[in-house]
Amino acid sequence: MIQFIKYRMWIAISSMLFLGFFLVSALYHYSQQGKVFLYSIDFTGGTQVLLKSSSALQSDAIRTRLSEYGWQNVDIRFSSNNECIIKVQDFASDAKGLGEKIKQAVQETVTEGTVELLQSEGVGPGIGESLRMKSLRAIIVSLIAMLFYIAFRFWSFAFAIGAVIALLHDAIAMLAMLYFFNKEISMNVIGAILAVLGYSINDTIVIFSRIRQDLARNTNKPLDEVVNESINRTLTRTMLTSISTALPVIAMLLFGGEALYNFSFVLIVGIIFGTYSSVYIASPIMMLFYDEDKNK
Repeated sequence: MIQFIKYRMWIAISSMLFLGFFLVSALYHYSQQGKVFLYSIDFTGGTQVLLKSSSALQSDAIRTRLSEYGWQNVDIRFSSNNECIIKVQDFASDAKGLGEKIKQAVQETVTEGTVELLQSEGVGPGIGESLRMKSLRAIIVSLIAMLFYIAFRFWSFAFAIGAVIALLHDAIAMLAMLYFFNKEISMNVIGAILAVLGYSINDTIVIFSRIRQDLARNTNKPLDEVVNESINRTLTRTMLTSISTALPVIAMLLFGGEALYNFSFVLIVGIIFGTYSSVYIASPIMMLFYDEDKNK
């Protein structure tokens, strides 16, 4: 039997160090650059195009050519298969037409082969700010809703606070990985975060249900012993669920292209942290608030 609960203090310290390092680093980054994360045009406004070239593209040549067309402060990111994402601050109601102009400018930097426009999207600055606030509100509301659901489901504040702190840990951990790997936050990424929170709470509920059943049957056993046995009994189910969920996400991460990369990246990170928090965060936090004598 694996002693999950025995090392909960060391695990808690490791998690706090990781999240603390992220918060300190993020505050320093904000003081230097005025922002923490790299946002897509969903939140900043502008136009973003996805191009594919039959030959290699050169970042400096593209940036120079686009500046000659009047597009300054261009964000250029490359991926495999000669795909390139270009983001400009310019916004037009005809996003496809503007995308064709950007494609033509990039085409002029290619001596051999052709450039194909795969995707073009534009968002106004006012809409981007509104979407940012709505995304933050969606995450906060989901956490509050899950707090009340767990409290009602188990009729216990200890179970509810354990589950919600684990979810908060998952959300911050996913944001930390986006920050450390310099990935864009888009509406797809927000959707992935919300999906992971739903996945994580389902895993936590399975473990909590087993803990509650074992507590009712073993009233004379110490709490930490009952919790550890319950986690071990659900471990096979937890691992099988995580692995079966991760496999298609990994395939999407490897073969889905640049358009799906950040979305699948957040999903795979969330599955890892969601499984970890269900075992090492939710249950130990529940134990801190659980009134063992009262429930006996």
